[in-house]
Amino acid sequence: MESISYIKGDATSPIGNDKKLIVHICNDIGGWGKGFVLAISKKWKKPEQKYREWFKSQQNFELGEVQFIDLDSDLSIANMIGQHKIKKLKGQTPIRYEAVEKCLLKVADYSEKNGYSVHMPRIGCGLAGGNWNTIEQIIQKELIERNIKVTVYDFE
Repeated sequence: MESISYIKGDATSPIGNDKKLIVHICNDIGGWGKGFVLAISKKWKKPEQKYREWFKSQQNFELGEVQFIDLDSDLSIANMIGQHKIKKLKGQTPIRYEAVEKCLLKVADYSEKNGYSVHMPRIGCGLAGGNWNTIEQIIQKELIERNIKVTVYDFE
């Protein structure tokens, strides 16, 4: 069985010769302006533009949903709504693990159907306040157990 590969590098420059899907977590209030999304926007305009259009349309714009954006023939981005608002409220961090699990299940289906490997920073652990051990278990269950290749990038 596969295991998660950890490498030092930039998740917006994924490695390998296969088709790559970069996944990251977005919030459910239409905010795009802090964290990993800035690195995405610096390289590509389309993911932010599509996220903002999706938010405006309110069509299935809710926790656990995923928007897939093709950047070229072998690179796509998954905007995953796995974070509720952006601030810690009453001691609860914005990350929603059950939403992340739903998102990664959709990512697994999409990756299997289209032949993608999955690439990400340590999703949900920055501004969303998540615990990596918990997220890692979700990745293990939803992606690794289905033999989907996953690379996690630790930015230097």
